[in-house]
Amino acid sequence: MLFESHIQASRNQEIVLESFHTVNLEIKREDEIHSVVSGNKYRKLKYNVEYAKQNNYTTLLTFGGAFSNHIAATATAGKLCGIKTIGIIRGEELITKVNENPTLAYAKACGMQFKFVSRSDFKQKDTKTFIEALKVEFGDFYVVPEGGTNTLAVKGCEEILTEADKDFDYICVPVGTGGTISGIINSAKPNQKVLGFSALKGNFLMEDISRFAKQDNWKLISDYHFGGYAKVNTELIAFINRFKAINNVPLDPVYTGKMLFGIADMIKKDYFPKHSKILVVHTGGLQGIKGMNTRLKQKQLPLIQ
Repeated sequence: MLFESHIQASRNQEIVLESFHTVNLEIKREDEIHSVVSGNKYRKLKYNVEYAKQNNYTTLLTFGGAFSNHIAATATAGKLCGIKTIGIIRGEELITKVNENPTLAYAKACGMQFKFVSRSDFKQKDTKTFIEALKVEFGDFYVVPEGGTNTLAVKGCEEILTEADKDFDYICVPVGTGGTISGIINSAKPNQKVLGFSALKGNFLMEDISRFAKQDNWKLISDYHFGGYAKVNTELIAFINRFKAINNVPLDPVYTGKMLFGIADMIKKDYFPKHSKILVVHTGGLQGIKGMNTRLKQKQLPLIQ
């Protein structure tokens, strides 16, 4: 099915968090599905690409920022499936910096065509007027939303959990646009509690998740965003590097790193009953480490190993 032949099945791996032994922890290695179309990006794109191909669309158009996992994944999926891709990129200043940016340079190498727009124009991306203007410029295309979240994306994310995961008490997942956690909520067993760790400031994601979630077995944790989307500090970087050294599992600093940091803190504060079985979903996004390290180096901060 489409780029299925390029995808590997994910596996669960036991992990250790600091020196805490009061709970049983495993991580679902969705990051191993594919080197770029990994984790939730594959899950979100799977049925969207299938729909586009079945309905004879020859172009995917989507939106994202300078270091977007979704932009990189969409460009890769397009290359693998033989479908043209267009990325509407936030920030006109990036037009001269494509080759300096690892994410954009990679997407360009995959054949993605870019249109750079101002931040104010980017906010209009979901309006009919904005989309119609893009169709005048580019012709017909299939729109995949920023971050990839729509009904078909949620359908794909419902396949993350399998019957082998039914005995876990808690399912933990990072949250960006709400699509991944919605799929997990829908496929979780009624006795399981789904905890979403927000990568963004504010509780507006509650409404986005509620649009797609069909159960009320979930909670949004908003205490570990480190100041906002893609914001990091030396404490988080040190945690990510320690975690990799102990478990041989790389974490991205925007989503999974913050989630695991939060879980470790919650275990320390006795949030989870003793002997709880916790499954942590690794949503990929590792391509973003290179771009983050470029920023950290400029600020003379420690790098992610």
